[in-house]
Amino acid sequence: MGGALIVIPSRMASTRLPGKPLADIHGVPMIVHVWRRAMEADLGRVVVATDSDEIAAAIRAAGGEAQMTRPDHQNGTDRIFEAIQSLDPAREFRSIVNVQGDLPTIEPRLIRTCLDVLTAEPAADIATIACEIVVAEERTNPNVVKAVGTPIGPNRLRALYFTRATAPSGEGPLYHHIGMYAYTRDALERFVALPPAPLEQRERLEQLRALEAGMRIDVGLVDTVPLGVDTPADLERARRLLVPA
Repeated sequence: MGGALIVIPSRMASTRLPGKPLADIHGVPMIVHVWRRAMEADLGRVVVATDSDEIAAAIRAAGGEAQMTRPDHQNGTDRIFEAIQSLDPAREFRSIVNVQGDLPTIEPRLIRTCLDVLTAEPAADIATIACEIVVAEERTNPNVVKAVGTPIGPNRLRALYFTRATAPSGEGPLYHHIGMYAYTRDALERFVALPPAPLEQRERLEQLRALEAGMRIDVGLVDTVPLGVDTPADLERARRLLVPA
């Protein structure tokens, strides 16, 4: 097959917004909005990986595909890896795209860009995306993760580091990392087999595990940051942004 498999990890464990994946946005659960955006990217098969019967039922009711996974995963990457063992045991998909389940307003073109960055460079193990920071307070906000990299072409970086600090110092742009990833199948298998790394644990940033192990992450620069829904205020903003035409 050789194409891409998009997997959306989703669970019901949010403390700031209980039941977040099923939060109502104009009569549709939030996770279904994310699934629709991923389908609109038109890259191929899209599956929601979850440990919740309710989430799976919501996706299937919308006409989508859900894969049940264990409830004890520590992160979405491990959940995706378990899911693809059942979804693609013959390893027909060369690329796996991880789309977070709390991005109901994400533009399909950003998903396509993430995969394009991976497939454009045979040496890349993982691809992700970032956007130049234009709001001053985001430069020092530890909740805004910064992607630090060296330019390798128009709107492309090779990642050197990811940090919650303000980096790099000096004059020049800073980039807001957007937590979407495309992996080669081999890279995903290697990544989940690695133990947690020191900088990963210190910064609380899973992607540093790959960099510490010498894996290559390329970054595509985009012009917008999708709204991540983590709080009731975020949910209200998503509802405003997604008002039906």
